[in-house]
Amino acid sequence: MAAGSETKHNFLEMTEIRKSFGDMTVLHDVSLSVSQGEVICIIGPSGCGKSTFLRTANWLTPADGGEVRLAGELVGGVPDARSVSTQTKELNALRARVGMVFQNFNVWPHLSVLENVVCPQMVVAKRRRGEAEKQALAALAEVGLDDKKSEWPDNLSGGQKQRLAIARVLAMDPVLVLMDEPTSALDPELVSGVLNVLKRLAQKGMTMIIVTHELGFASSVADRVVFMEEGRIVEEGAPDVILQTPKTERLKLFLEKLNITAFKPNSDSAGHPTMDSGS
Repeated sequence: MAAGSETKHNFLEMTEIRKSFGDMTVLHDVSLSVSQGEVICIIGPSGCGKSTFLRTANWLTPADGGEVRLAGELVGGVPDARSVSTQTKELNALRARVGMVFQNFNVWPHLSVLENVVCPQMVVAKRRRGEAEKQALAALAEVGLDDKKSEWPDNLSGGQKQRLAIARVLAMDPVLVLMDEPTSALDPELVSGVLNVLKRLAQKGMTMIIVTHELGFASSVADRVVFMEEGRIVEEGAPDVILQTPKTERLKLFLEKLNITAFKPNSDSAGHPTMDSGS
């Protein structure tokens, strides 16, 4: 699957993103730059704003202030001089290029596995049936579900449903993939299959931002780990640095609450510490 041809420098720019719900401010002028091919894992305690921040990246949750640009193109901003019709048209075109994977799969139970991957291509990308099926079969093979193409989603395990959701995104040839706690709704024994798929995508150079509670996964896959608390980015850096030698007291306390004083990235999957799911 192609990751796109946009320039690597400043591929995604999220600048001074601010968001409130009623009287509660959940994001305080948060900024993040992502290079093409970079994998960012966002960690932090429940309620710190990490999922909200992720959802502003494709303006699924519009911000109250700040700006998001993808490859130089405006995704959304406040203020925004574009007309409402222009905003809608350009945002729909952009969302066809930015994949989103949610916690709870969001697969369509009335469609077969294959049709779950074919239909979005035909509706959103306006692809012909033959091309859409070819892309779908390649995506299903990528996530290890090519032998399940005729199954109904209700016959799949939770891990298989999440891999199906990932295949649906991959078939659209996204330039950026956003993932919101992709393993939090899974039983522990189903997590590894999904994480292995994400690791392969990272190795292939897919640009990804992943909100996760799996520190072991973040340690092995991320180019950069971003720690958020109370609607702010407190610390960010390479996983071997930020998880083993945190510089801020906030991150040290967070890891101590998980009984981690120096995270060991080579721990086996059974020993991977986890954080509270939810954001």
